[in-house]
Amino acid sequence: MEKMVRFGVSIPPELLKKFDRIIDEKGYANRSEAIRDIIRDYMIEQEWEKGEKVVGTITILYDHDTRGVMEKLTDLQHENFEDVSSTIHVHLDENNCLEVIIAKGDAKRVKKLADRLIATKGVKHGKLVMTSPLKL
Repeated sequence: MEKMVRFGVSIPPELLKKFDRIIDEKGYANRSEAIRDIIRDYMIEQEWEKGEKVVGTITILYDHDTRGVMEKLTDLQHENFEDVSSTIHVHLDENNCLEVIIAKGDAKRVKKLADRLIATKGVKHGKLVMTSPLKL
């Protein structure tokens, strides 16, 4: 196990009360675990902004009856094949499909691909979730 360093943090009581409620709801064992996750999340966000290598998922919900939507989504993935690792396609009902695209590569390119996919006509909702393959 990695060696830990203890440090003190000053925080207003009301903010701590809210923080404790949230970490309890999420099931953290203690404040330290929650704070470590917050720090990691912040560091990963900094990597995105610098254009570091990331891995992530682009999740989109779309109406497959919208003319040309499936072709456009497939074309965008082929145009960016170096960033697309895999795709999972789920038929939710007679009109709606869910697609999860696993992407990896330069953060700015992955974000641009996600933005283009999500903005495609027929896409009802989309979300990009990125993380870092780097050791934190």
